[in-house]
Amino acid sequence: MKEQILTPVFSPQKILVVALGLAIAIALVALLIYQIRMADPYVRSVLSLNGRIAQGNAIFQMNCSGCHGQQANGKVGPSLRGVAERRSQISLIHQITSGKTPPMPEFQVSPEEMADLLSYLKTL
Repeated sequence: MKEQILTPVFSPQKILVVALGLAIAIALVALLIYQIRMADPYVRSVLSLNGRIAQGNAIFQMNCSGCHGQQANGKVGPSLRGVAERRSQISLIHQITSGKTPPMPEFQVSPEEMADLLSYLKTL
């Protein structure tokens, strides 16, 4: 009787090819989501403006500080310190306007006011 040599079903090369394929698929989905969000006229309008930090601070104090704290250190809502470094502007716009993270409400403001708020968030 001959000895049979068993080869593994998953060779390192196969695992690498599958991992690379998954990484490419994830990157394509992320790019598609980015393109869809950039197609939103509101988002494009906000990103085309230069926000005013002082106005953004005033908007934050009136509408956000009740949950995020006057210094944005967190209260009921999370701390927003460094949030502009962790999240893209498009992601922040979507988060702020959608209200999809309870208990945060939908927050609908003009593109100018959103640009102001984003400028303020960059300073935290």
